[in-house]
Amino acid sequence: QVQLKESGGGLVQPGESLTLSCSASGTTLTIYAMGWYRQTPGQQREMVAAVTYGLNTRYADSVQGRFTISRDYETNTISLQMNDLKPEDTGVYYCFAGDRALALKTPDYWGQGTQVTVSS
Repeated sequence: QVQLKESGGGLVQPGESLTLSCSASGTTLTIYAMGWYRQTPGQQREMVAAVTYGLNTRYADSVQGRFTISRDYETNTISLQMNDLKPEDTGVYYCFAGDRALALKTPDYWGQGTQVTVSS
């Protein structure tokens, strides 16, 4: 089993930056992929960014070039560096992890979510 704990959410103004972190504990050696989904008002849940065991990354088109995901195998932690934040980025961000490639669409583990609010 894997437990995920998120941190780093908050309130920022447009154009500012914020970093989210997610720390995994438990049977972390089984993890193939980790990343972030977000739920924004009036939108369906979408995968924002993900990183696999081989350090391959993927991003939603809406955050491409602004967000960077990284994985630290020493601490079993992923970070999401979010730059040039926009009001459209507002939402609840959920860390996920999974043991299979399929976990990118149907994660095995979820964090509790952390609120990101971008507002003037």
